[in-house]
Amino acid sequence: MKTLLIFIPILPLAGFLLNGIFGRSFPKKLVHRIAIGTTGISFLLVVITFFKFLSLHTESIVINYFTWIKAGDFVANFGFLLDPLSMVMLLVVSGVGFLIHIYSIGYMWNDIGYNRFFAYLNLFMFSMLVLVLANNYLLLFVGWEGVGLCSYLLIGFYFHKKSASDAGKKAFIVNRIGDFGFVVGLMLMFFTFRSLDFNTIFTSIVKKGYGVESGWGVLTVIAVLLFIGATGKSAQIPLYVWLPDAMEGPTPVSALIHAATMVTAGVYMITRSNAIYSRAPHALFIVGLIGSLTALYAATIGIFQRDIKRVLAYSTVSQLGYMFTALGVMAFSAGIFHLMTHAFFKALLFLGSGSVILALHHEQDMQNMGGLKKYLPITCLSMWAATLAISGIPIFAGFFSKDEILWRSKIDPVKGHMIFYILGTVAALITALYMFRLMFLTFHGKSRMSEEKLSHVHESPKSMTSVLIILAILSTIGGFVGMPGWTGFPNVFEKFLDPVFRFMPQKVVSHLHHVVESQPAGKELLVTLISIVVAGLGVLIAYIIYIKKEALPKDEEKLGFIYKLIYNKYYVDEIYNFFVIQPIKWFSTNVLWKIVDVAVIDGIVNGYAYLTEGLSTVVARIQNGFIRSYIGWIVLGGIGILYYIILNFIR
Repeated sequence: MKTLLIFIPILPLAGFLLNGIFGRSFPKKLVHRIAIGTTGISFLLVVITFFKFLSLHTESIVINYFTWIKAGDFVANFGFLLDPLSMVMLLVVSGVGFLIHIYSIGYMWNDIGYNRFFAYLNLFMFSMLVLVLANNYLLLFVGWEGVGLCSYLLIGFYFHKKSASDAGKKAFIVNRIGDFGFVVGLMLMFFTFRSLDFNTIFTSIVKKGYGVESGWGVLTVIAVLLFIGATGKSAQIPLYVWLPDAMEGPTPVSALIHAATMVTAGVYMITRSNAIYSRAPHALFIVGLIGSLTALYAATIGIFQRDIKRVLAYSTVSQLGYMFTALGVMAFSAGIFHLMTHAFFKALLFLGSGSVILALHHEQDMQNMGGLKKYLPITCLSMWAATLAISGIPIFAGFFSKDEILWRSKIDPVKGHMIFYILGTVAALITALYMFRLMFLTFHGKSRMSEEKLSHVHESPKSMTSVLIILAILSTIGGFVGMPGWTGFPNVFEKFLDPVFRFMPQKVVSHLHHVVESQPAGKELLVTLISIVVAGLGVLIAYIIYIKKEALPKDEEKLGFIYKLIYNKYYVDEIYNFFVIQPIKWFSTNVLWKIVDVAVIDGIVNGYAYLTEGLSTVVARIQNGFIRSYIGWIVLGGIGILYYIILNFIR
């Protein structure tokens, strides 16, 4: 197991080094064979590891490879932790990542940065795998920053475009803001527990008898600081603004990094830290509130977006909000369950949109689409599977995971805040509305393209459509591993994850089980039926507006102020620019640069330079080469010395 685990991240790293260093001289086929081969073997090793782990019947396996950092009483090992949570994340990251690598062959074939693109994808895979395998917060943070770096590189992949380079910088800066909170949280954690090792910290919490904090104790502060990092990485209010702009990167990047894996790192980190969060109800409430608000807020922005990828971008932000809502009510398993199903259907939606964009020669405005069903049948059918999944239509994957979150929010055994359930339910209605709007405007109705353009539209190559089909199957059946209680079938996914939460307070765990199990099946079924009706209402509204009335995005402009407000994303970017960015730029220019840098620092340095120059000028005049001048200076010096001696003698 020790050798097996280390090769899971090492193989993608080897692919990155080969393509990154020698890729320019490689033919394209060799480039993608190296990238896909390394990730494919890595995925195969993950599958083997999964079955080996099941056969061992153990809660977790910790492997320390070597001592990484040792300074005073601080020791950090380079080690991996394998348990049900990391196992689920490994399968999702390596499996979906492998499929997206295959898809990228067709999508990126004509791009001049072919080897660079695959090198960056491999580096991302390495960083993400390290993040989910790490057995301590410091190594997790290395992976955390690694995926942030890859995000910057891939968002700004088309660096010759100003919009792409600006989006990359925006993502980098916003994530650094969140990471500041994360780092402070790690410092406080080390100060409190003298370690950053998962098992050491969680065991210490249990042994020292840390209970559920009624106020703002150290665990609550740590939890909030870690959550600040999560809001940046997982695009939650107020640090969500980078993700929609990240659509400037190639579509496979949107699918891999900004839908299926990287943005879920915050959800994983909080779930991994369940021993801390389960004792910090104030922090949990903040997590749940921010999550539910983000779910609704981002969903409303998606209603009027015209760019097909931007609709999906705000959808991602919204769905991440659902996951944090689940974490806020301590439904950690439900949050990870939605993370998994979301990886399937959102990766499919992005890759499907990429198929459309490629077929239309990089057209992304849905105003200029329509009637593509007969030209892109596989893309259309697969995207319908993903749309039904994200909308929460029964039997599809998203139905099970989303409804589990709404149900747990409804009974919320810790806080009883119905607001989470209400916000989530309204967001579910809007999700169905904007997703069916996307499908109707793209694939149905009359075509809004010229005959010449339509003549060149054709289905994507097999390397792309085969991936769409696989993800469509997963989006359809992926939810059956987490059956709701009212069906009478066991929730296999939740049971599999149970050992991950062994460090939670026993009283809290017992209370959670009691509240959930004491609910009658009919009540849970009623919540499910309400969810289905709400989703159906969203579908009906979209059908009436965009099929029956044949409305187009340009017709939405008639709504006036409401349209402008939502279409312009509530002017949040403009507000940030006015109240945050411009003041910082003014302060940096007029205070830090002109006063601190130029007047003070440069002034001191330049002052020494001027002083030295002046003294050297005086000395240079003395050393003029004339003997009579030297004799005069000697006489003058002698008189000075004689005067000094006489003066001291008289005293």
